Amino acid sequence: MTEFARVLRRRHVLALAFGAMIGWSWVLMSGPWIARAGTLGAASAFLIAGIAMLFIALTYAELAAAMPEVGGEHVYTERAFGRGPAFVCAWALLLGYLSVVAFEVLALPWALRYVIGGLDHGRLWQVAGSDVYASHIVLGLLCAAALTVLNVRGMARAATFQNLVTIVIVVAGMALLIGAVRSGAERNLEPWFADGARGVAAVMIMVPLMFVGFDVVPQAAAEIDLPPRTIGRLMLVSVLCAIVWYAGVIVAVGYVLDLAARSASTLATADAARAAWSGSWASHVLIVGGIAGILTSWNAFLVGASRLMHAVALAGMAPAWLLGGRSSASVPVRSLWIICGLSCLAPWFGRPALVWLLNAGSLAIVIAYALVALAFVRLRRREPHMPRPYRVPGGATVGWIAFGLSLGLGALYLPWSPSALTLPEWVVCGVWLIAGLLIYRLAPARRVGAHRAAVS
Repeated sequence: MTEFARVLRRRHVLALAFGAMIGWSWVLMSGPWIARAGTLGAASAFLIAGIAMLFIALTYAELAAAMPEVGGEHVYTERAFGRGPAFVCAWALLLGYLSVVAFEVLALPWALRYVIGGLDHGRLWQVAGSDVYASHIVLGLLCAAALTVLNVRGMARAATFQNLVTIVIVVAGMALLIGAVRSGAERNLEPWFADGARGVAAVMIMVPLMFVGFDVVPQAAAEIDLPPRTIGRLMLVSVLCAIVWYAGVIVAVGYVLDLAARSASTLATADAARAAWSGSWASHVLIVGGIAGILTSWNAFLVGASRLMHAVALAGMAPAWLLGGRSSASVPVRSLWIICGLSCLAPWFGRPALVWLLNAGSLAIVIAYALVALAFVRLRRREPHMPRPYRVPGGATVGWIAFGLSLGLGALYLPWSPSALTLPEWVVCGVWLIAGLLIYRLAPARRVGAHRAAVS
């Protein structure tokens, strides 16, 4: 069994959570978001869904402070409901984490094209009209191996890397915001809203996946060298920072580029930076910031997914050999390499398949959030005297609000919604469900190592 070393300080926790939430999408998707919902409509979608995420994060904050153990959500739901619901929560969350890691394997070479160019070599085939290139696959696989080796060498190294690259994101974002204030115009914000509530809903469906990342912190709770109360607070701060970031980037892009310029742009955030500063250097700074976001998100979800997989195996709900692997750095080596291997399958299927995986992963994450909210409510009632270093005001009411908001977000994916999942995305969910049932049935059904608090 891996004994984790407590090496994460305040700056590491913030960089881990914020860097996980701020990936490549803030550079890639600001234009499509504005086109779908309007400038203020898109920003409103992030504010509304961000508030929902904040309520969900409140339940996480209390539970993470009360049970700072590796595995996070799995630990909370097992204590509240037992083995079955705990596995459902962990398995759903793992799909979300894997979908992000897999997406980044292809996103990195795609993003590098904007800085380097000439990276499309060795066309292999097409998937849903999108070309798959051997050069993209090679770049993605090399980076996947490099990041995995970095994590295998220890959390301290991975955390230092996360801090440094997060600084690059912040510098790039500040360049955009300062440039917008410097040369933007209010008339460019039109249309403020596009396609009414339908447009806002179409953007909101993407928000849970944009904000997934604060929940990486509970996965690594056993490696955090801070008072439990501080852990809860830092999670909330990271979500607030992400809300401000996404809404600010959307407004900045709309403030600089008018409707015609946004419609003609394939990378509106970078074009907005270039227009704001009247120089192509600014667009390159933005793209480098986006690439940094890919790396921080990728690194954080490697941490989260590997710890979650380790916790499931530790609880006897997955093969015990996942707990093995030789390392002097106190990390789950086998889990890290399995996550790496699964993510390396992604670039062979092209971008459309990864979008299907991302959307399916987003629904899975919302399911996990709903289960954590219910666990919060149940533990408040069943174990009112459990030590809670960070205690959320409002008690079970906050948990019920978080659960209701999770259901509301989940409804956006269902067939009657204008932003419903497509057939391939439901197929991904079905395949993942079947795989989970098989693993759960084949699990040793006994806890490995030290027994955690018994479920009464």
